[in-house]
Amino acid sequence: MATSPIKINRRSAHITEGKSRAPNRSMYYAMGYQEGDFAKPMVGVANGHSTITPCNSGLQKLADAAVAGIEDAGGNAQIFGTPTISDGMSMGTEGMKYSLVSREVISDCIETCVGGQWMDGVVVVGGCDKNMPGGMMGMLRANVPAIYVYGGTILPGSFKGKDLNIVSVFEAVGENAAGKLSDADLREIEMRAIPGTGSCGGMYTANTMSSSFEALGMALPYSSTMANPHDETQNSAKEAAKVLIEAIKKDLKPRDIVTKKAIENAVAVIMATGGSTNAVLHFLAIAHTAEVDWTIDDFERMRLKVPVICDLKPSGKYLAVDLHKAGGVPQVMKVLLKAGLLHGDCMTITGKTVAENLADALAEFSVSSCGLAMVDEKGKDIPKASNDDDMVLAVYMPPQEPVPGIARISISRKSASLSLPAEFSPTASNTLTMLRSLPL
Repeated sequence: MATSPIKINRRSAHITEGKSRAPNRSMYYAMGYQEGDFAKPMVGVANGHSTITPCNSGLQKLADAAVAGIEDAGGNAQIFGTPTISDGMSMGTEGMKYSLVSREVISDCIETCVGGQWMDGVVVVGGCDKNMPGGMMGMLRANVPAIYVYGGTILPGSFKGKDLNIVSVFEAVGENAAGKLSDADLREIEMRAIPGTGSCGGMYTANTMSSSFEALGMALPYSSTMANPHDETQNSAKEAAKVLIEAIKKDLKPRDIVTKKAIENAVAVIMATGGSTNAVLHFLAIAHTAEVDWTIDDFERMRLKVPVICDLKPSGKYLAVDLHKAGGVPQVMKVLLKAGLLHGDCMTITGKTVAENLADALAEFSVSSCGLAMVDEKGKDIPKASNDDDMVLAVYMPPQEPVPGIARISISRKSASLSLPAEFSPTASNTLTMLRSLPL
């Protein structure tokens, strides 16, 4: 039996169709709508732009790109605002008491506007810490087709040849108090650590949550590690809006995507990247909102089987922009999928499964293609390669279930080494998988 196509404006029709809705339409005409626009979907853009924090001060261009994408794909964009609190600024003061509460306020804003205005879908654009879980919870509460657009990470600052980020300033304060850093150098680090817009550069809360949302299937591949100042963030935001219009046509909603298996994928990426423990707090709330059975014990279950495979701050050396250069979250997910630590059959907002999205991701580079000799079966050091010290990331993965914590490996093209725990015995069948290198 033939089925009728899904009405693309099935929700907004409640306030735009019929003679009795003439007063409603009159208010739309005041904003420049034309008669033909009422057959199009009404798509919200929850815009977290503000000049409170650099995490959010670069979001307007992404919201504008999302609006353009919605209109190009045949929708009507409706922008509304969401608030933010900067943990980095309010930390250590009474203001910090508002931080976690702001997560609920953001969620309330999205649910209120989407529900009150009968929106057919929503793009959530956020940057700072609580924007992430608050936005996701709002999307799950409203449960209309939705996609998350992350504002992007910040680029590193620099002083005396060393990359800086916000934690560098906290550390500098301590060094100065201990008499190990001069007042002049403290001032220079303070002024240089954050060179522009974007969220804090390490695998702190914002980048942890953005990466997990990508793994969850609620954001586009590669979008979670882009740097806000770069044009690719706008291109991604525009593409995300177009993807959302297709999801509206298919009636693909957040709760169709955010299942227990999808949350396991998200948490696997958090573990693999050494992400923030704040994710525990937020994913408990996200799972509760999605009506998914998930407890704190599930985090421990995942921790026991997923190794840390990325050398990222705050526990490691590199920043989110470095992970992006190394192939981003998709390459981490490909390693996890190959090791049997990811559910490839989970649906994503693209309309494809996780495995299908990863198949479209950049192919892994072999060690030889990166100018590095293959590690031998005893795990000996890799010989020196080229004279370039650009970073590449790698992980030594056995074909069987990995030993927890077996590898957090970073290698430069000047030198590289591989450290394995005593309980792990490498065999000839083990492989060193490059996540992706920069061009030689």
